[in-house]
Amino acid sequence: GVPPAPRGPAPRARLHRAYLRSPLGLLRLGQLVMGAAFWVTVAAHKYEGAAHFALFAAVLVWLLTLALFGLSLLGRWALVPWLGSRWLLTNLLHDLALAVGLYAAATGIMGYKAGRKSYCNLPGYSQHCLYGAYLSASVCGAITACLYLFSGLYCLSRRCRDQRDII
Repeated sequence: GVPPAPRGPAPRARLHRAYLRSPLGLLRLGQLVMGAAFWVTVAAHKYEGAAHFALFAAVLVWLLTLALFGLSLLGRWALVPWLGSRWLLTNLLHDLALAVGLYAAATGIMGYKAGRKSYCNLPGYSQHCLYGAYLSASVCGAITACLYLFSGLYCLSRRCRDQRDII
């Protein structure tokens, strides 16, 4: 037989408001904002060489963070095969093993590039200067790496206290 058609409007996904107010939810919002500031700053200016890796790393981590944030906000992490049952550990590894490492590398790259362009910050220099953009990106990257470190330590502290949930 044919199953009966559902009655009424389709069920809506509800926001997990407790997550949004939790330390991890607030840190994720900061990571998304500062991460976007990093990669938009790099992408909006001329970049070459190792800055390609910095941009790739920042966008990769930003997209993964967006996925973690969205699934956590909707309370739908159980839909992710294998990782959903280990959501706290997934967040912990994402933050400490992946995001901090990639953002530290990206920040180092942009800081090095800013140092190499510091000469163009002198008064009277008339050519296009990327020093400000590279320095801004490295500051955003450093702040973002710290936010990932804090969220990773938050997840680690929950894990060490035998708590299995992210809130």
